Amino acid sequence: MPRGDGTGPAGRGPGTGRGLGRGGGRGRMSGGSGLGTGGECVCPNCGYRTTHQTGSPCYELKCPKCGAPMTR
Repeated sequence: MPRGDGTGPAGRGPGTGRGLGRGGGRGRMSGGSGLGTGGECVCPNCGYRTTHQTGSPCYELKCPKCGAPMTR
């Protein structure tokens, strides 16, 4: 407050800035990119499905039917 009379620059105070301060962010490691264990790997070309193996990403697997990279 430059003059000490309660008026300050516009846009300051609660409710401004990044995320409003209370729970506005997504938190650590909760962006949804990790899908966890289990699930299936699916071929985007032919629809072939196989169970996902922990430790090997689906995109590293090749579809046994058409040879395309699998997706989760």
